[in-house]
Amino acid sequence: MSKVNYILWQNRISLVFERFMKNRAWVLLVLLALGIRWAAFYPEWVEKYYSGLFFPVFSQWQRFLLGWIPFSIGDLFYGLLVFLVLFKTVGLFRDLHRKQVNRSYVVKGAQQFIFLFLFVYVFFNLFWGLNYSRAGIGHQLDIYPDSATIEEVDRLTVALLSKAAANRSLINSQATSKHIKKRSLFSQAMQQYRGGNQPYSFAATAAFSVKPSLYSYLGNYLGFQGYYNPFSGEAQVNTTIPVVLQPFVTLHELAHQVGYAKESEANFVGYLVGKDHPDPLFRYSVYLELFRYAQSELYRLDSTRAINVAKTIPAAIKSDLQAIRRFYLKYQTPVERIIMQGYDYFLQANDQPQGTRSYHQVVGWVIAFVRKEGVEGL
Repeated sequence: MSKVNYILWQNRISLVFERFMKNRAWVLLVLLALGIRWAAFYPEWVEKYYSGLFFPVFSQWQRFLLGWIPFSIGDLFYGLLVFLVLFKTVGLFRDLHRKQVNRSYVVKGAQQFIFLFLFVYVFFNLFWGLNYSRAGIGHQLDIYPDSATIEEVDRLTVALLSKAAANRSLINSQATSKHIKKRSLFSQAMQQYRGGNQPYSFAATAAFSVKPSLYSYLGNYLGFQGYYNPFSGEAQVNTTIPVVLQPFVTLHELAHQVGYAKESEANFVGYLVGKDHPDPLFRYSVYLELFRYAQSELYRLDSTRAINVAKTIPAAIKSDLQAIRRFYLKYQTPVERIIMQGYDYFLQANDQPQGTRSYHQVVGWVIAFVRKEGVEGL
């Protein structure tokens, strides 16, 4: 090989290497995305190595870095994201108006969008999202929900109403309309998750971070009661919702925080942790929410039976249910329906084909639990 050819080949290799180095972020993101999709086909592998080993350690560091901050970093992150999207959208319309949009502009914009999508997808799953693919609570407790009969749903609905009524009678009538101290609400919920003396405790040594959402009032119009931010590791609770809902919502978000991503499983774990809480308000919140889900399922299966059960609801609980209904009717907007439709698609894309109705699958989990433990364990 002549010296000239050697130099040409050397230059070509250098050029290829430079291009590879320039695009190594793309290559890495694509490889990680493919690895995540591969792992999703092996729930027990995800359960053992991701949910059981990597995620607990990683989430501890998240809480160590950000959990001590009194306000929600995750809320600020999402606020910044919305601002950037609006900024980019305004820029696009400005460029369209100035007729600066050409093929190169579109290609570059598409590349940026795809890169951002890959980036968010990969880090969402690495930080928390792979928990959607774990074997989950059924694998841990050896219970698996299957199709329940109308009679089972009916019996469960009646039993949950009885539990709710028993705990409602222990609560001062004014307690359900007064403001709960956020610090007390969150600390009581976190303490219950750490309680090793409870029949069902989860992540007793985990570090927790629950914070009131900065967007609580806005959240009423958008239809959210709380959420877990996988990028900051914080659980956010909408503390403007009715008092009787706040304990269960907090327990639900903590279930997400310890790695139960699917909504039905987070509901079920929140139930397991909260049903033996020493505070009757927590127990009432848990049983009231479970009753609402069961009553809804019973109405879907047999509306006549559901109506008969509704006639037996005690006056105090009926008053609480009416207050909840009035609260959400007050904030209903067309925007909420759009947001919830988008959330429905998000859940379907994350191994929850029933979308927002997956929350109601907690009824199947509780029935499976009763089959194994007996009704006395309810």
